[in-house]
Amino acid sequence: MSGKRLVAYFSASGVTAGVAKKLAQAAAGDLYEIRPREPYTSADLDWTNKRSRSSIEMQDLSSRPALADRDARIAGYDTIFLGFPIWWGVAPTIINTFLESYDFSGKKIVLFATSGGSGFGRTGDVLRASVSTDTEIITGKLLNRGQTVADLKKWVETV
Repeated sequence: MSGKRLVAYFSASGVTAGVAKKLAQAAAGDLYEIRPREPYTSADLDWTNKRSRSSIEMQDLSSRPALADRDARIAGYDTIFLGFPIWWGVAPTIINTFLESYDFSGKKIVLFATSGGSGFGRTGDVLRASVSTDTEIITGKLLNRGQTVADLKKWVETV
């Protein structure tokens, strides 16, 4: 894989952030945190409460939580590794907000996720609608804790 790489990630609890930092080292890429304008609290993330903010957002996949900034310089990258926790079998809707906020035309987006038990589900299909038709989306893999930079480097080379 050649070209300039960006590892962009959203992390609600810190797990995805830890993986993203290692992945940025492995990919020799830059790191960008996708942050919500209104940070999530523990109560917001209570998936057992149907009235929590995350539950409400995920019940409506057209929800688009606002971003804290739009500072990612996407134009300067060929490949974007995009990471997030899996919520209700898909990416959190803030990932759609991120994808719809920039022009990813002609770019390759490699998805990676963290999860306590779910797989990617239909994540790639849901995110496809948020980018142009000439954006390549590759469903990568779940990267939970335990990978070393060397492990991630081997994976990056296969993408």
